Amino acid sequence: MKRMSWGLVLMLLCAAVPVCAQMGMDMFRKPAILKVFHPVVGKGAQYETTSTTGGSTRMEELSLIGKDTVDGKDAYWLQMVNVDAKGNTMGGKVLLTLDDFQFHRMIMEVPGQGLMEMPANMMMSPKNRQDVQDKMSAWQSVGTESVTVPAGTFSCEHWRNDKDHEEMWTSDKVVPFGMVKEISANSHSVMVLVKTLDNVQDKFNGPAKKFDMQQMMQQMQQQRQQNQSNQ
Repeated sequence: MKRMSWGLVLMLLCAAVPVCAQMGMDMFRKPAILKVFHPVVGKGAQYETTSTTGGSTRMEELSLIGKDTVDGKDAYWLQMVNVDAKGNTMGGKVLLTLDDFQFHRMIMEVPGQGLMEMPANMMMSPKNRQDVQDKMSAWQSVGTESVTVPAGTFSCEHWRNDKDHEEMWTSDKVVPFGMVKEISANSHSVMVLVKTLDNVQDKFNGPAKKFDMQQMMQQMQQQRQQNQSNQ
């Protein structure tokens, strides 16, 4: 069986946090920007992110592919698919509740291993929580504007984060996060809506193995030892 790249596994494990942070989401309390989240199952959006320094691009899809219940609360399956400039694809889905924006399940596709269920809160240390809260509290609405992107022209609410030098335009016509355009000076990137998606299907449907941290650490150690012996 092909060995998985544990660096990729950790990247996938963290994927849900940066995605929601980039979309202006705070997983631990509700900032004003949370109102841009529109839960419509079967709908989504495709984006293109371009580097303002090197010109590299990647495609991302965000969509809602199911509804569930957690402790009597409505929960939605958010699907994430990322394709880099070389055509490499990675992704998965997370189950989240809207009233507190908490992650309850996380399933990722790992090369050579199939679907793997990750511990949803593994990466959420107290410091990570505080960092996300600090970032999200900086977003402020600064008015409305008409914005044209490959998907068309949208009447948008304009958001600005002066602390992190980011701007975002959102529309209630776009599911799930309302994102139409985002500019980030810190990451030197521009993200634009390419098209809206309908009748989106679950791309990560099937049995998932439980993530084993101890096994991961053992295999990482074995890989390091093998790399050293090959030098």
